[in-house]
Amino acid sequence: MGSFWWIVLSALTAIPMLKLLPFFGVNKYWALACVIPFGTIVLLWVMGMKLNELEKL
Repeated sequence: MGSFWWIVLSALTAIPMLKLLPFFGVNKYWALACVIPFGTIVLLWVMGMKLNELEKL
């Protein structure tokens, strides 16, 4: 039962990442990193750094 919830939560985070990452100049297939622990946190950090770069322009 625990793996079912893991798959559901991974899908709930990976699907929005598939759509958001290209806007930040990151390949959309990096959204698969949401499956591993801390993968979502790393992707959010990368998106934040890219957003910071875009604001400086």
